[in-house]
Amino acid sequence: MNPAVSAYRIGNFLHRHGLPRLAWAISWANRFLFATWIPSSASIGRNFQCGYWGLGVVIHKDTVIGDNCLISQNVTIGRNPDREGVPVIGNGVHILPGAVVAGAIRIGDGAVIAANSVVLADVPPRALMVGAPARIARYVEPHS
Repeated sequence: MNPAVSAYRIGNFLHRHGLPRLAWAISWANRFLFATWIPSSASIGRNFQCGYWGLGVVIHKDTVIGDNCLISQNVTIGRNPDREGVPVIGNGVHILPGAVVAGAIRIGDGAVIAANSVVLADVPPRALMVGAPARIARYVEPHS
């Protein structure tokens, strides 16, 4: 596990156990040490990975991310100013460098978001999304 994700895990533990100020301090330490914003209040599943120690990753504090997900560097996951809510990301999702996932949307299990894509609408399971705005290019086989 990389240090940015380890710091998130410690902060999330503190957040869930009633120590939000200490958790917030760890989130900020993560921000300054690893140039990533993975707030302790986000809900992130098991085996979560960030490419290049999460360099440039920004995740909204209310985001939900499933198990076995990979978030590459310079990815933003958060609100769409035009719509309330934040993304819910399923299990086994890969979000490649520079992508933006924004708004009250759901990303289905096993989906892949291509580099520099902008996702503003729901994504079905195992869809490969490309472009800005993103569209389905094809469906992918489940990744291990």
